[in-house]
Amino acid sequence: MKLLTDRAQVVCKHEIGRVGLEASQSLVFVDGQALLVDSDPEGRPIRFCPNYGVGIKPCQRTLKVKVGYSGLLRIEGRRVALDSVRGLTDGTPPGIVEYLVRRPGQDLLAERP
Repeated sequence: MKLLTDRAQVVCKHEIGRVGLEASQSLVFVDGQALLVDSDPEGRPIRFCPNYGVGIKPCQRTLKVKVGYSGLLRIEGRRVALDSVRGLTDGTPPGIVEYLVRRPGQDLLAERP
């Protein structure tokens, strides 16, 4: 599994909605891009979600990550985010719509299972 950087492409399940990522650590970089760590993908804004209409709320924020943090790699004690990151969004219907990684932002580093 590839390690995620702040240039990763993370989307809501509606495919067009893009998650705005920001790294909270500034120690480890891959090809000039900061690696994401525990909680970086959480609570992030989602732009351009096409899921809207009467009584429908588009995805606007990511919620807690369900899976996708490394069990081995850590930076400053915080788990590194992997390209398997998945969690729910705040879109409707509640508890159904996930966000996921389309591209990790780098192709150099990976964690072996």
